[in-house]
Amino acid sequence: MIDFFLGHYAYWLTIILLCIGLYGILFKKNLVKKTIGLSIFQASVVLFFVSIASKWDATVTVRDYAYPVEQVSNYLNPLPHTLMLTAIVVGVATLGVAFTLLIAIHNRYGTLDEQELLEKLQ
Repeated sequence: MIDFFLGHYAYWLTIILLCIGLYGILFKKNLVKKTIGLSIFQASVVLFFVSIASKWDATVTVRDYAYPVEQVSNYLNPLPHTLMLTAIVVGVATLGVAFTLLIAIHNRYGTLDEQELLEKLQ
């Protein structure tokens, strides 16, 4: 049983990060903390996809004469890593826009607390 937990440590780390990010999104009242929770949640999704795509004793998809081409299990699939690299770039851009909007909200309403903003908007 302990081998199961130690053998899947990347998945357990992903689940822990996912729960921390989800907690920050759902239960925190400050919009900055919600944005940080969203960033943690996104990092857990990226970690999940990268951990799924990785294999032990595999090499990159450049032709290596030590490994025959017919044995495709010796090579990594670059598509998930490429997609996650794109997701990281989009996430950074989204985070920048989110913080810009938070600065604009703070300048206009003077607070970033969710309840106070809802009261001021009514």
